[in-house]
Amino acid sequence: MLRWMRRRWRYLAAGSALLVGAVLAIYFTVGQRPGDVLNTDVPFTAPAPAPPPPAKKKKPQAPPTVNWPIYGYDMQRTHYMPAATAKYVKPPFRQVWARSFHDLMEFQPSLDQGRMFFITNNGTAYSLKATTGRVLWKRKIGSLAASSPTIYQGRVYFTTLSGRITAMKASNGNIRWAKNVGARTESPPLAYRGRVYFGAESGTMYALDAASGRQIWTYHTSGDVTSGPAFSKGLLYFGDYGGNMQAVRASNGSLVWKTHEAGLPFGRSGGFYGTPAVAFGRVYVGNLDSKVYSFDAGDGKLAWSHSTGGYVYAAPAVAAVPGVTPTVFVGSYDHRFYALNARTGAPRWTYSASGPISGAASVIGRIVYFSTLDSLHTYGLDVHTGKVKFSVARGAYNPAISDGRWLFITGHSGETAYEPLHQPKATAAIGAAARKQHRKRVKAKARAHQRAQHHKHKKKH
Repeated sequence: MLRWMRRRWRYLAAGSALLVGAVLAIYFTVGQRPGDVLNTDVPFTAPAPAPPPPAKKKKPQAPPTVNWPIYGYDMQRTHYMPAATAKYVKPPFRQVWARSFHDLMEFQPSLDQGRMFFITNNGTAYSLKATTGRVLWKRKIGSLAASSPTIYQGRVYFTTLSGRITAMKASNGNIRWAKNVGARTESPPLAYRGRVYFGAESGTMYALDAASGRQIWTYHTSGDVTSGPAFSKGLLYFGDYGGNMQAVRASNGSLVWKTHEAGLPFGRSGGFYGTPAVAFGRVYVGNLDSKVYSFDAGDGKLAWSHSTGGYVYAAPAVAAVPGVTPTVFVGSYDHRFYALNARTGAPRWTYSASGPISGAASVIGRIVYFSTLDSLHTYGLDVHTGKVKFSVARGAYNPAISDGRWLFITGHSGETAYEPLHQPKATAAIGAAARKQHRKRVKAKARAHQRAQHHKHKKKH
């Protein structure tokens, strides 16, 4: 009996050892987080070299204002205003005006013809005059919103988490049409050739007629679509919460390619939340598996992945600044901001920030701007060195846009305009007049507040 018991325990021990070995084998094979990837055979279209500077220096002239009509600046969503366009928009800056809206602003405005358009989280759409911050119109169009609008042929298009897209006349805010899609949407829309494109949390990408709102086509995927589509060469690129990245034809919504990334242990996928950027024949996007990815824009083949220490909610900014290696700029919830080589994903430099980074950066000229959550701070770093050139205690999510003259910073619940100290005289005169108007408005508001308080005090007594 004793001998049988000893044999039984030996069998049990051997079985347990085999079970532990099998568990460990599974853990170390499929249970580990996949490593980073680099496929050097994926094509990379190097940017053309910048033209040489003119032989003679011309007298500085006031730069024309430039539109920022869509989230990401251009339809490829690169978040890059070229250095030649923004040559005067650089630190040091001086504040021109500031305006508070008393509600969260997760996404930056869009700019068109000197007017600024945005929506606050309570679903109120606004238009401001960019030079003064004066409200031109506002209209409540939903109960909750978190996206940037797009401007197209005199209309501005807003999506809301109430499940609606609304087309409004840019000049006065009158609603031209609105369409309920039956699911929440925070997808920054894109308009092109008479159509407007956006995604919804039903896993649907929509193409609507821009003039009427009539549905043209839909494409369905397996996860929520929170990102805005990026457009290049007839294709729309977007990710979803099922871990899929895909390209569909803008003409009819047919699938060109689709790839699935399992960047978490045990073959699990993270979600693609942020809007992708398209440049150099590649698609760049962050993922909730804490990685940044680069795909071939033609067939979806993975070019590289780079791990961070936290979620990558932020949309990447991609730029080929003259004299600087083509770079992907993106923040992570690990409190770090990354400048990655656009061809290989190797870090060029990183910056340790004062909090998690949730929103997209913008490259304006030779400075890249981003904001931090918690500390509500915006930084401007030199794209070449990563050194701080600008810092202000305003910001939260997607902070910076420009009209080619001034810098506009979106804070937690307000907008601020800055002018560069070194600029042509004609532009400086515009800023001086705007600052004077702003001071008058602030004083008038203070006097009105004092009168209201005095009236309230008299009424009480």
